[in-house]
Amino acid sequence: MTKPTIRIHNAETDEIIDREMTNAEFKQYELEQKALEAVIAEAEAKAAARQAIADRLGLTADELAVLLG
Repeated sequence: MTKPTIRIHNAETDEIIDREMTNAEFKQYELEQKALEAVIAEAEAKAAARQAIADRLGLTADELAVLLG
């Protein structure tokens, strides 16, 4: 598997270096991706729960937004 590329740009010299992530950088990247996936999953679950409540109450998305502010 190819690791993502890191771009380093030296603003003083305008030199650009593209290199593959080190093993440590890649492990940190994977941890951050998993954390991001968890945050997204939680937000989607909350949105689904809100929608289920709105459906049970017979409210539209706009009406629910007004109630929740």
